[in-house]
Amino acid sequence: MAEARLCILGAGAGVTLQDAGRHGALRYGITPAGPMDPLAHATANRALDNPLGATAIEVSLGGLSLTVAGSPVDIALAGGDLRIDLDGRPLPGSVALTLRPEARLTLRAGRAGAWCSLAVAGDIAVAPVLGSTATHTRSGLGGLHGRALQAGDTLGVTHPRAGIGEPALLAVPWLDRPPKVIRVILGPQDDHFEAATLAAFLAGPWRIGPRGDRMACFLEGPALPARTHDIVSDGIAMGAIQVPGSGAPLVLMADRQPTGGYPKIATVIGADLGRLAQAQAGTRLRFAAVGVSEAVAARRAERTALEPAIVRTPLVRTEFPSEFLLGTNLIDGVVG
Repeated sequence: MAEARLCILGAGAGVTLQDAGRHGALRYGITPAGPMDPLAHATANRALDNPLGATAIEVSLGGLSLTVAGSPVDIALAGGDLRIDLDGRPLPGSVALTLRPEARLTLRAGRAGAWCSLAVAGDIAVAPVLGSTATHTRSGLGGLHGRALQAGDTLGVTHPRAGIGEPALLAVPWLDRPPKVIRVILGPQDDHFEAATLAAFLAGPWRIGPRGDRMACFLEGPALPARTHDIVSDGIAMGAIQVPGSGAPLVLMADRQPTGGYPKIATVIGADLGRLAQAQAGTRLRFAAVGVSEAVAARRAERTALEPAIVRTPLVRTEFPSEFLLGTNLIDGVVG
């Protein structure tokens, strides 16, 4: 089969290529990167029978517009409830379809969610760096030339598969994750905070600030004074909630720094990383402390949900824009 080529027609800030992440090199000061919403990334790939960690396009609120040249190729989208349309036809947030040459797929900011993974049935032809294609723009590693995608970029797709046809809704109830409560494990430096401060952290409420990006999510709420805000720098896990001298916490995300010297009051559990990442600026939430056993059980539940094939339901078209009607032959008669 001929190679397919994804042609980027337009891309807002923060649209990058991501696989499951560049793991095993943090001790050398190399950040893993990877998807902001790991569950959405794995879900989009599972919908196409790809390996769960296969390279996909991660789309932020800045949006994306693309088409395909050469061969048609199946794609799947999963994550936030962004506005998605195919040649002007609105589509649901979790959908799979065959993208045909010259068809235009567009993603824009929607009413909920902040990140969407676009997986491709085939291999996006970019060379791995240190064993991963994940893009880390601050260090210029991975992806396409170590940078975000932009208009005019072309991504080759080797071994493209195309068999889905018309858009189909994906049955993925596990992606319905209102970010009202985010589960955390306290520590590793929770002993740097008084009991009253820990109680204030868990009571909240917290609000997602407007400054967030792939590196960190900034929280607005009660100040969290620590006994000391300077510690010996140690490794940073995704989801670590660091409290600098200002007392205003931030959650470190996929493009976090490898080490940090501020105390970390808690760490978001793996199963809730995507829940937090999908919260748009202004979202209100609180944190709930759980144990390691609950965190592990939540991750196992995610993996169990992805084991069966994802059910696809064909979409029934109920809207007919003028462009569609003008391109349809209605000369044979009128239906009353």
